[in-house]
Amino acid sequence: MYFGGDYNPEQWPEDVWHDDVALMRRARVNLVTIGVFSWSSIQPAPGRWEFGRLDRVFDLLHANGIAINLATPTASPPPWFGRRHPDTLTVTADGTRLSHGSRDTYCVSAPAYREASKELASVLAERYGGHPALAMWHVHNEYGTRCHCDHVARAFRAWLRARHGDLATLNERWTTAFWSQGYSDWDEIEPPRATQWLPNPSQLLDFRRFLSDEMLAHYVEQRDLLRPTGKPVTTNFAFGAWVPVDHWKWAREVDLVAVDDYPTGDLAEESAFTADLARSWAGGKPWILMEQAAAVEYTPRRTLPRPPGDLARTTLIHVERGSIGAMFFQWRASRGGAEQWFHGMVPHAGPDTRTFREITALGETLAALPTPAARTPEVAIVWDDEAWWALQGRGLPSQDLDYLEAVKQPHRLLYRAGHHVAFVHPEHDFSPYRLVIVPSLLPVTGTALANLAAHRGAVLMSYFSAVTDEHLRVRLGGRLPAFGITIKEHRPLAAPLTLSDGAEASLWSEEIALDGAEAVVSYPDGTPALTRFGKAWYLSTRLADKAYENLLTCLLRPTYCPTGTYEER
Repeated sequence: MYFGGDYNPEQWPEDVWHDDVALMRRARVNLVTIGVFSWSSIQPAPGRWEFGRLDRVFDLLHANGIAINLATPTASPPPWFGRRHPDTLTVTADGTRLSHGSRDTYCVSAPAYREASKELASVLAERYGGHPALAMWHVHNEYGTRCHCDHVARAFRAWLRARHGDLATLNERWTTAFWSQGYSDWDEIEPPRATQWLPNPSQLLDFRRFLSDEMLAHYVEQRDLLRPTGKPVTTNFAFGAWVPVDHWKWAREVDLVAVDDYPTGDLAEESAFTADLARSWAGGKPWILMEQAAAVEYTPRRTLPRPPGDLARTTLIHVERGSIGAMFFQWRASRGGAEQWFHGMVPHAGPDTRTFREITALGETLAALPTPAARTPEVAIVWDDEAWWALQGRGLPSQDLDYLEAVKQPHRLLYRAGHHVAFVHPEHDFSPYRLVIVPSLLPVTGTALANLAAHRGAVLMSYFSAVTDEHLRVRLGGRLPAFGITIKEHRPLAAPLTLSDGAEASLWSEEIALDGAEAVVSYPDGTPALTRFGKAWYLSTRLADKAYENLLTCLLRPTYCPTGTYEER
């Protein structure tokens, strides 16, 4: 079981390193990530490399039995790089070129940046690839930075050509006849920059897909230079609405799925959510919790101390779900810099603190922990990054639609009931699962629809799903043959209402015509709210937690229906 965190010795004088190593041994730390933001330390000027300090860190850690996860520091170019290559600095959607002064000041499509990234990977592989302390490689850090410059525009056009083939097809898939957006030359197409009003939603979705593929190409270029060393190569997946990464696709390219987890709500529920996603992305292979906070939890406006014992509780939730390690950001809290108040495993007050005592106790627990028995989930929730991106559009019938919450609600209810949950892609094999939940899956391919229709177990699809194809073109007619219904009209709700079974519904409603399905629960006007067609269920509104919990209970355990409403007929 790996245990440790991000270590930044370049921020500290060398006499502190020996204190660090002694404390690491005391806490049973056996792996540290180094080098993530060290570009300016190892290459302080063009063509000038300084490895003396890093060499000494490698040898010191190895002498004390601590392995190294070595990062390529491409996520934070040094000031000299931006001055020498100003075209590599990030350009925002409104055309502003950002200056150096933070991290992630790069354009992933800029040729000079791509070449520098490959040089960094090559130099590090040659120097440290054979060092006995090296355990794995960590490429970049939390991919997600987007740019809208001319380098990106050229790369985007090339990607569009490969995806759509010709302009006639692109114009048809993007519905560019609307608002006179028809393209007659590839060079007319730009990244979705700031514009007068609503942008084209199909262009926005394709741009997210492009960014995911472009960043993946940047990762793969470095990975292929590092793999000959024989050590596994990974990168840490960040999670958030800002992240344009298709995790299912990326998971096939990393040797080890690695995730960062920084909950902003209920720590246990959100940790289980992240862990179940990571386990599912890994597809049965090992995965690792690469970053978590050691001492605080995050709220929209402040950081709060973790309650006593909570650090171990949330860590073990990940371990129980298959993580082969528990890593933190960071080892020692920084004295200065933008994240100086981001706590570490060793806080500013030093080792004589509750945080470090809990870290030490956790290290002892993990060292003695047997390998958890694998559990096979009986419930799967469909997860699709593209659906999340699509529901962030501004031109939807309601701006209150929230894909992440639509997915999290059934997950947290199942977690509270003691279920382990798998996540699946819409085109994955559903056969292992008794119940597949499909929350607000707006764009759906024909293959995914056929996959849902073919599942022999129960399927619960919720509102505003399968409304468009993968290009965000509306499926005309509103029919869902696999569910025996036709959606006649979408009706966002301004206020909650009470359904025929007494449950509270909110956010959304739909006018449904029955094409073979039966109405199980109705709206106040008598029209269907929840329908059933064999084992295919359709929920056209957002239920309050208790009502949704009852529904899930009855779908999984038909003999136990607290309300009696959802019994199989």
